[in-house]
Amino acid sequence: MAPEQGIRWPARLALSATLEDGNTRVRAVHEGPLRLLKTFHPEGPSVAHAVIVHPPGGLVGGDRLDLDIDVQPGAHLLVTTPAATRFYRSSHGEAAQVVHARVPLGARLEWLPQETLAYRGCQARNEVRIQLGGQLLVSELLALGLAESALPFDHGRLLQRLEIENLWLDKGLIDAQDHALMNGPCGFSGHRVLGTLVMAQAEPLEAADALLDSTRALIDASGLHAGVSLLQGRLLLLRVLAMEVEASLRLLRQARGLWRQQQWGIAALEPRIWSS
Repeated sequence: MAPEQGIRWPARLALSATLEDGNTRVRAVHEGPLRLLKTFHPEGPSVAHAVIVHPPGGLVGGDRLDLDIDVQPGAHLLVTTPAATRFYRSSHGEAAQVVHARVPLGARLEWLPQETLAYRGCQARNEVRIQLGGQLLVSELLALGLAESALPFDHGRLLQRLEIENLWLDKGLIDAQDHALMNGPCGFSGHRVLGTLVMAQAEPLEAADALLDSTRALIDASGLHAGVSLLQGRLLLLRVLAMEVEASLRLLRQARGLWRQQQWGIAALEPRIWSS
């Protein structure tokens, strides 16, 4: 297949998860440097943990990653990465990562990539679009610049989009030169780490008040600038602003484990790749 016009290094990966005799089986078809590294079943055969890798290690202007995820009824698929997604300084146009997922009634998806790093000077687009009829957990953690390396996000742009069709759309253009957004009290207030955790499903969440209360207790204990909301009874949303990745990541993972236990009745198990 010929590369798309204007795209210097395209890569595609299609994952499909099906339940066969009580086992969630994952099949992958790839083109270019985006691949399924390994599938694990640490929670038993019905839950598959898929680890995907992009061997080049980051995206520059003109690169594009496309990930297509199809989870069939009865299957439970968790998708994660072994390392951060890096959008480097761009000199040849936009770099993009685009994820499309279908989660019909009876299916369950956890999209839990490691953090996204937006480097100084990047021109980037990071999109996740999900058709939802089943159950979903999504985690996103974005770090702007590398302050500890004296490489702040003082120029560059990132379009961030998370859409759950007919339920939730979160879309924003982060421009380093937009000082009201980056530093204003109605924007990021000088924070450079932005975290989001979403649990959503087609039907109303059970015991939503208990979920809200227990999540607020986690937030209070973390000391971070964060909040949790329930939207339309079907979407639980945690947002966090911070100055560094580690504390934010800890809160998101704690909340994800808590929501798994309270809403789905399964253990707060983390993918083994996270501790490798």
